[in-house]
Amino acid sequence: MIIRYLSVLGDAPQVFVILIGAFAFSLFAGLTIHEFSHAFVADSLGDSTPRRFGRLSLNPRRHLDPIGTSMIFLVGFGWAKPVPINPMATRDPKRTMALTSVAGPASNMVIAGIAGFPINAGWVPFYHPFVSSTLATHYAELWTSSPQDLIGLFLGTVVLLNVILAVFNLIPIAPLDGFNLAVGLLPSELSMRLARTARWGPGILMLLILMPFFVGVSPLFSVMSPLIDLLLDAFVGNATDLRFG
Repeated sequence: MIIRYLSVLGDAPQVFVILIGAFAFSLFAGLTIHEFSHAFVADSLGDSTPRRFGRLSLNPRRHLDPIGTSMIFLVGFGWAKPVPINPMATRDPKRTMALTSVAGPASNMVIAGIAGFPINAGWVPFYHPFVSSTLATHYAELWTSSPQDLIGLFLGTVVLLNVILAVFNLIPIAPLDGFNLAVGLLPSELSMRLARTARWGPGILMLLILMPFFVGVSPLFSVMSPLIDLLLDAFVGNATDLRFG
């Protein structure tokens, strides 16, 4: 994702630095707290598996996957190390699965809410880097108009990336959190049927992610975009008409 802004490096290096910083902060904080939240909730419900594997930690090195994190920077898709959880070690496995699954996306929404507070309060504008590459230079000039614009770009990027992390992970396709959340919430018979489809999930998810490169249509974007815009309205208010995509 950051590659599209190499073109502004010469004309507006401060923008490039801000974007790198915002992406890095969002990834390190967003992914780390996301995985820690899974571990914390599981441990609180009686599953000691995350603790035994050293995942009950806010140390990014415990959670970040070098290849997966690099992929997010470069192409906009990647992963962290999944937290090992054993719901059967708790008193109510289905409840544990649902609560531990939703904890990760919920933590990203909390981060987005905190980063979005100064924007919602009207102290800084809302900007984000997910604009057409042909408009990168134009927006780079806008973003460098004042320190408030640069701060708005940093915070706006943190808000949007964490909203995207939350929404993407809530999609009910294995191995995403939304799949385990659905397994934990559905009645037992439906839950078991859905759980048996888990092995097909990674292939389906990869196909959906790669589809835009082959047919120019993104079903994931179509599904995610309305919820992303809804959450942006909640976290940054009517700060700007600049929307995701």
